[in-house]
Amino acid sequence: MSTCVFVQIRCKPGTTYTVAEKIAFEEIHSEIYSTSGEYDLIVKMYIPEGEDIGKYINEHLLPIEGIERSLTTMTFKAF
Repeated sequence: MSTCVFVQIRCKPGTTYTVAEKIAFEEIHSEIYSTSGEYDLIVKMYIPEGEDIGKYINEHLLPIEGIERSLTTMTFKAF
């Protein structure tokens, strides 16, 4: 069973569309949206079972050029 996380991404100025395209090309997301506010993008990801969440994000998402900062929110099945 995979773990669902949401990663908010702040991009370097002028790179949001390029970053979104690179994320889509890597096929590591379930959904990706542009957002208003402090962050430019929000990415819904499913981390494969047995993977360390932080390490997976650091190795698969954050090396994408143009990402300035991220905020990861883990989800829990409450209902």
